[in-house]
Amino acid sequence: MSNHFTGLSLGPPLGDQRLDLCDLYAFAAPGDPSRTVLILNANPNADALHPDAVYRLNIDNDGDYLTDIAFSWVFSPPAADGTQTYSVLMATGTESRSSEAVGTKIVSDAAVSFGPQAEVVRSGDYEVAAGSRSDAFFFDFDGIKNLFDTSGNRNFTAPHLDGRSPWTGVDSNTTANVFSMAIELPTVELAPKPELHIWGRCSVRRDGELIHADRAGHPSVSSFFNTDETKEEYNASEPVNDRTRWTDQFVHLLGHTGGYTPEEAIAALDEHRILPDVLHFDPAKPAAYPNGRTFTEDVIDIRVAFLTKNEAPPTGLTPHTDTLDRFPYLGNPHPATTS
Repeated sequence: MSNHFTGLSLGPPLGDQRLDLCDLYAFAAPGDPSRTVLILNANPNADALHPDAVYRLNIDNDGDYLTDIAFSWVFSPPAADGTQTYSVLMATGTESRSSEAVGTKIVSDAAVSFGPQAEVVRSGDYEVAAGSRSDAFFFDFDGIKNLFDTSGNRNFTAPHLDGRSPWTGVDSNTTANVFSMAIELPTVELAPKPELHIWGRCSVRRDGELIHADRAGHPSVSSFFNTDETKEEYNASEPVNDRTRWTDQFVHLLGHTGGYTPEEAIAALDEHRILPDVLHFDPAKPAAYPNGRTFTEDVIDIRVAFLTKNEAPPTGLTPHTDTLDRFPYLGNPHPATTS
C-alpha cells in the first residue's frame, strides 16, 4: 500500500493499475556514500507498464519545489510474449518541467526484466534498471482495516482506538512483487543545496495530451489524506501548490483522526514537513525516513502514529530480508502463483 491505493475506495488512479505509483525511495549507495540511489515503484501487478505513460522522478535541488532534474521512463507496447523495452531520458533546468519525456536519452530500448534476475544497464556513471522485483514494502492490511473500518466501509477518519491493538502481526506483502524503476548516479550530479526534494509522477496520454494520473512523495500520505472526491485533483497537482490547496483538508482530517486542534494540526504538518508532499533527502546525513527512505522503516507505523496523535500501538512488523546489497537493491521477484 504505501501508495498502493489512492483514496477511500482503494482503487488505482484512473482505474488502471499500471498507472499506480506505489513507493519512492532515496538513499546513499551501500559502500559508496558519493552515489545516490533513487527508486520509483509502480503497478503492484508487476506486469508491463503503460506504453502511453511517462513515469518520472522529479528532483528539486534548490528549495523552490520546482523540478530542476527529471528522469523519465517510457515503455514500448508489450510484445505478444509479454516482453517490453524501455528508455530513460534526463532533463535539467526549465526543460525538466515539461510533462513530456524530454532531455538526453541515457538508456535506449533496453529490455524490461521480468525474469528472476535484474538486467542492469550501465551508461557512463549511471546504473539503471526497470522490471519486476520483490516489493520491500511491509504492512498489516487486515490491521489497517481493523483500525479504520466501520461496518465494512473504509473510513480513514474514524480510527477504532478501544484499548485493543488492531494489528494482526501478519505482513500482507511477504510474497508481493512490484514494477521497479531504479537509478544510481553520482550525488554531485544532483547538486543538493543541501537537500533534495523528490517526487514521482505518472502521466498518461489521453486525446493527445498528457494527463497527470498519480504522484508519490511521502509514503502513505496520498493514501490516507485523499478522498474519493479530491484524489484525482490531488494526484494531478504540483507540490509547489500543496500548502495553499491542501492544508485545510489535511487539518480537517487530523481533527477527526487524532483530535488535533487546527493549531496543533498545522504545527504537526509543519514539524513533519508533510506539505509540500515530497520526499526530503539530505545526502550528507544518514538515510532513514523522513530523511530519504530505505527499505527498513515501518512507514505505516509512522503514518498511523501521526494520524492518531501517537495513540495507535506499533504494528510490530519487521522489514523484508530479501533485499540486496547491490543495484537494483530490491530482491529478485517471487515466482508467480497459480490458483
